[in-house]
Amino acid sequence: MLLYKTASGPILRDASRCVRVDRDWETLVNDPDLRRVLIESAGGLDADENLLKQTESPLAPIGERQEIWAAGVTYYRSRDARMEESKSAGGGDFYQRVYDAPRPEIFFKATPHRVVGPGGRMRLRSDSKWIVPEPELVLLVAHTGDIVGYTIGNDLSCRDIEGENPLYLPQAKTFDRCASVGPAIYVPSEGAIDSGAAVTLRVDRGGDTAFEGQTTLSQMKRGHEELVGYLMRENPHPYGVLLMTGTGIVPPDDFSLASGDLVTIGIGPIGELCNAME
Repeated sequence: MLLYKTASGPILRDASRCVRVDRDWETLVNDPDLRRVLIESAGGLDADENLLKQTESPLAPIGERQEIWAAGVTYYRSRDARMEESKSAGGGDFYQRVYDAPRPEIFFKATPHRVVGPGGRMRLRSDSKWIVPEPELVLLVAHTGDIVGYTIGNDLSCRDIEGENPLYLPQAKTFDRCASVGPAIYVPSEGAIDSGAAVTLRVDRGGDTAFEGQTTLSQMKRGHEELVGYLMRENPHPYGVLLMTGTGIVPPDDFSLASGDLVTIGIGPIGELCNAME
């Protein structure tokens, strides 16, 4: 099941059928029984062309009082990239340590006004010359700490700023339109998302493919419940929270995003998230 946030309210889509869910978005996605609520709503699914058209332009699936947090160095490829970019600053060893440590790296990413949805334009920092997209699975977490759904995220990262000094991480990660999420919340009928699901990244520039890569969720070292457990420690999220889980696709060191680039991220059953850069 896919749950879309639209200007007219939540819309649940199952195959080619849609139904409107008559609940406030933030209340709905903060419900630890979200799966049950949607299954009950799906019982009355009817084909509705108007609803289908509305799902073509969904909003970012985040509530007005929710935040986006992120986990870092959860994939081996990400560990290598972070060590390389910070080597000259003497911080390369930090990333090996956090990759092996019991405690993961968890950091704040964005408030809703810094987030764009599908089709939105993300912003490249003017004081960074090495910016890359980071395709990530995003966990939708209720206030209880239960993982109730999944979406796709693009965690823009300024590698030169973070590489200069690891203490500059907040500036490298958090700025205007630094995060994108969507196109929908995926809620499996039972169980969790398939760990074998593919994660793909493509960057189109001037009609050509400037970069593309692929990995799978199974390449992540840390478990989803483990990451959420650390996120919720002494850190309540009464309205629910979205957690980016790290990236396993890192472009080569000579690659940086440019204005006009179109970034497309795909994850198995969730679909694709597309954003232009400016």
